Amino acid sequence: MNFCFRHDKVKNMTYAVVRIRGTVGVRSDLEDTMKMLGLKRKHSAAVLPETESIKGMIKKIDNFVAWGEVGDEMAKRLKEKPHLKPPAKGFRSVKHRWPKGDLGYRGKEIEKLIERMM
Repeated sequence: MNFCFRHDKVKNMTYAVVRIRGTVGVRSDLEDTMKMLGLKRKHSAAVLPETESIKGMIKKIDNFVAWGEVGDEMAKRLKEKPHLKPPAKGFRSVKHRWPKGDLGYRGKEIEKLIERMM
């Protein structure tokens, strides 16, 4: 059996990654990974394509960032404004993971956090 796949119709996901924690006490390899992803300062954001290497880098710095999938419109807005403000009404916790805190994978809920930070 031959199957024909239409790769042009398959849409890749886009990840938004927001750096939540600062630089004090961060190992140099983690800091280098964050710089490679474009997350040089606290509250900076990056829009990244879904690839295995990007996903591995995000998982490596998972304790310092919030990340999830975003739609095309939010990705466009983030590319225009890569540095965000602290969120309105503050963070839940910068030490605990989602849903108790603000760190780690949030899925589509990342858009709500980004909206509060714009």
